[in-house]
Amino acid sequence: PRRLQPAFKKVTSRSATSCVNSSRNSSLAKPPDRQRPPVTTPSLIAPINVTDLTTYPLKKRHSKVRISDFASPWRRGGSFSQFYRSLPDILGVKSLRAVAKAMVKAHRKGRPVIVGLGAHVIKVGLSPILVDLMQQGILSAVAMNGAGIIHDFELALMGHTSEEVDAEIDEGRFGMAEETGRMLNEAIIRGAHDREGLGESIGHYINRRQGQFPHRGTSILATGAKLGIPVTVHVAIGTDIIHMHPAADGAAIGATSLLDFRRLAAVVSGMEGGVYLNLGSAVILPEVFLKTVSLGRNLGHHLTNITTVDMDFLAHYRPLTNVVRRPTQKGGKGYSLIGHHEIMVPLLAAAVYEELG
Repeated sequence: PRRLQPAFKKVTSRSATSCVNSSRNSSLAKPPDRQRPPVTTPSLIAPINVTDLTTYPLKKRHSKVRISDFASPWRRGGSFSQFYRSLPDILGVKSLRAVAKAMVKAHRKGRPVIVGLGAHVIKVGLSPILVDLMQQGILSAVAMNGAGIIHDFELALMGHTSEEVDAEIDEGRFGMAEETGRMLNEAIIRGAHDREGLGESIGHYINRRQGQFPHRGTSILATGAKLGIPVTVHVAIGTDIIHMHPAADGAAIGATSLLDFRRLAAVVSGMEGGVYLNLGSAVILPEVFLKTVSLGRNLGHHLTNITTVDMDFLAHYRPLTNVVRRPTQKGGKGYSLIGHHEIMVPLLAAAVYEELG
């Protein structure tokens, strides 16, 4: 019988390879020869010719750094005066010395030297330094935020302060110390009744109850009330733990803090030739100080020769803008000193005493 041919031819490996090669060869076929245009490269800019450069002798150039400004190695057993003189008279040290000299000059001429405090300055153990500057007549006024009175009060009362917020917040125990909430609000309410400022009212409260405050010698508030040095307190309602307590009286807090603002403004208005130092307040005190400057100038106090200083371990917008730059753009000088308070504040205080001689 006749064999039928298959409809499709079986493709062997050899025939498949032949097909692939045929297809590949056809796809790689050379295009017809064409005349290609020549490739042109953009011309590069010629290097500048420095042959005729004008120079001058190095000895005629003004230089910002000289060997005479360099530090001297420390020798064991030396005094602080020797250490202070051994520092390099460059950048931060130059600013530190300028600030110390400005404070001494203001002190000798009877011009105000004002300190605005963030509460952290008290928490890191610097109250004795500030109290001493008040007692020596160097500081004319102190301003602080609402948290400052809490640490100052607790230290005077108990000798310790600063709770562990992380450990207390989960159970709602943060800020609930009974004496702090009750006694501070009691002092503020009495101060409002007696038409005292907030700082003054707490200072008098501590001094009237000496038996209850065995550590009052470290209190900036009590020292101010005792010496007649304004210690003003500038409160933002809701930022401080005593505002959570039932004894808090918004009218009393507002009245006493407003009186303190106007008292600080009175001191700042007479600050011509004086110094303002912002120690560790990132928001509240820089804003308060700027308003006191504007208020003073509006009332006819020119304030064209003032020194302002921001001291903190970080540079923040408001202190640099509202303390260092804006108040002095009309006249004066602003400085920024960066470093930990527990190092920088004692160093500045010692520098002031050295400059006093």
